[in-house]
Amino acid sequence: MPITSKELERLHTDEAIAARIAAQTNHSYVGDFVLGAVDGAIATVAIVSGVAGTQLEGGVVIAFVLGVANVLADGFSMAVSNFLKSRSDRQVVDRFRQMEEMHIDRIPDREREEIRQIFAAKGFSGEVLEEIVEVITHDRRQWVDTMLTEEWGLQLEGPVPWKAGLVTFSAFLLAGMVPLLPLLLYFSPAFSDGQIFIASAIATAATFFVTGLFRGRILQTSMLRSAWETLAVGGAAAALAYFVGVMLRGLIAA
Repeated sequence: MPITSKELERLHTDEAIAARIAAQTNHSYVGDFVLGAVDGAIATVAIVSGVAGTQLEGGVVIAFVLGVANVLADGFSMAVSNFLKSRSDRQVVDRFRQMEEMHIDRIPDREREEIRQIFAAKGFSGEVLEEIVEVITHDRRQWVDTMLTEEWGLQLEGPVPWKAGLVTFSAFLLAGMVPLLPLLLYFSPAFSDGQIFIASAIATAATFFVTGLFRGRILQTSMLRSAWETLAVGGAAAALAYFVGVMLRGLIAA
């Protein structure tokens, strides 16, 4: 949907511009949450669908046990991976910061020349260029930060590693449990295994759809398109797992 002139003006008030620029220095954990939620739902529904496809006796119980084990183990694994990645990214920034600090101490003239060439490449020249170089190199912190972002293309403000891991694990656990909750209907004689698996599929589809809506809102794209895309990906994973289960059922029967 095209943005209106009124909305465009609202997004470019002095306050809105200042808030948007300030927000760039703070990491948003929304991406970590969406990634964990989508992966958690897909991983768990794949297990449930695969077991459903085999049509084994006691399949609901098997699916629940395997699903819970997967949510805890795979969720923890994903959280640790995100933690280590975030920590590694921070260590890279720290390493390059130390290197630039050393360069400024030992060859400050050459480091000023790097600043000069960086901004000359952006179209500045003459007195304006020299003033930019003077202002940036006058503040050592700003000098180093500029080198990190402009020369090395690094992002200065990344996520806090333990927060990134915790958000990912929480989202994985939350979304991953959705396909498993309907399996608790097994303890009610009013529901057959087939009905329970169908209820699980419906609950999971709803989770994919809602997660997709949330993803679209964050990315500021079509929420419905994002929802349908997420649902399609999750549905494809479930269908593939179910097909594998059917194939295994044939092998077991043979």
